[in-house]
Amino acid sequence: MRSNLLRASAIVVSLLAGAGLALAQQPAPPADAQQKSQQEKAQQTPSGKTGTEEPSSHAPAAAPQGVFVNGALAVPGAPADTDTVPAKFSAKNAADDGLITVAYTFKMLTNDERRAIYQALVGERARSAFNAEVGDELPAEVELRAVPDAVAARVPEAKSYRYAVADDRVLLVGVSRIVAGVFRGQESPASEGRRAQ
Repeated sequence: MRSNLLRASAIVVSLLAGAGLALAQQPAPPADAQQKSQQEKAQQTPSGKTGTEEPSSHAPAAAPQGVFVNGALAVPGAPADTDTVPAKFSAKNAADDGLITVAYTFKMLTNDERRAIYQALVGERARSAFNAEVGDELPAEVELRAVPDAVAARVPEAKSYRYAVADDRVLLVGVSRIVAGVFRGQESPASEGRRAQ
C-alpha cells in the first residue's frame, strides 16, 4: 500500500514538472507597438549598440610596435642579421639553409682558426688533380691524411677530420669522404661551396 502511494506521488510530481516545462517553453506574448518602438530607439543609442560590435573596430589603427621587425631584433644595440632571422629576410641565413649539415662544423670558426688550418696544411699537395667544394664526395684515388695534432689542438673541431689540398685550397673531409670545409688563402668562409640539392 505504501509503495503504491509513493508511486502515485512520483507520477504526480513528474506530470507537474512536465507541465511546468511545457509552459516555460511557450513563446512570450507579442509586444505591443509602443514597446517595440521603445526597444528600437534604445538599440540606436551608443549604449544600446554595445555588444553588437567590437569596441576596437572603430579605434584608429596604430603602427605595430614590437621587439621584432621582419624577424630581427629591433632594439638599440642588437646585432643585425643573426641566425634567428628568417631566411626570407636574410640572404646569409637563406644561403646557410642550403648547406649540408656536416658543413656547420666549420661555419662558426674565427678567421684566426681558419688561417691556422690553411697555413698548417696548405703545403701538403695531393698526388692527383681534383676540384671539390663543400658537399662533394671525393673519389677514392684522392689520398686523405689525418689532421696533425698541432692543428687539432688549435682548432678542436678539425680533430676527427682528414684533409687534402687541391688548387691552393685545404679541404677537410669526413669519414664518408664528403667535403665538410673548404679553406682558401683569402679567408673565405667554410660555408661557401656547393649547396645541398
